[in-house]
Amino acid sequence: MALTEDFLAEDIHPIDIVEHLAEHHDWDFDRIGDDQIAMAVEGQWRTYSITLAWSAMDETLRMICTFEMEPPEDKLNELFETLNMINEQCWSGAFSFWAEQKLMSFRYGLLLGGEQVASPEQIDRMITSAVVLSERFYPAFQLVSYGGKSPRDALQVAIAEAYGRA
Repeated sequence: MALTEDFLAEDIHPIDIVEHLAEHHDWDFDRIGDDQIAMAVEGQWRTYSITLAWSAMDETLRMICTFEMEPPEDKLNELFETLNMINEQCWSGAFSFWAEQKLMSFRYGLLLGGEQVASPEQIDRMITSAVVLSERFYPAFQLVSYGGKSPRDALQVAIAEAYGRA
C-alpha cells in the first residue's frame, strides 16, 4: 500500500504527514508546534536530528538534518573545501557547517506554491535523501577533520560505491 493511500483528504497539513511517517518508521519525534516537528533518525554512522517546519507564508516545507561535529580549528579550511566539493554534487539541498553550534547540517526546502500538497512519498524521499547523503559523506568529513586526508582524497572514499556485502 502506498503511503498516499492513508491521506485521502485534500487539505492535509505537511507536518501531519511527517508525524505519520515518523510513526510509520518508528522514529522518535516531538511535535514542537502546529508547523514544526523534530525527530531522531538512526543511521549507520550517527543519529541524525531532523527538523521539518512548514511556512504557510512562502508555502515551503523546510528540512534541516544535523549531526554533531567538532573538527580541529586548524582543519576548518579543508573542511570548507570539502563542503564545497560535496555541494557541487548535491542537486537537492546543501551541507553547511555551523561552527558556533558544532553541527554539520544538510538543508532542503520543498516549494509548494499555488496551494500544492506534498505527498507522503515526496516527504519520505526528502528525509531519506538527507540521511543517505549524510551517511555517504560522513566518512569524508571525518577523514579531512581527523584522518589527515586531503579533501579530494577524502571525497574519493564517499564517491566510491561498494557492491555486495561483507
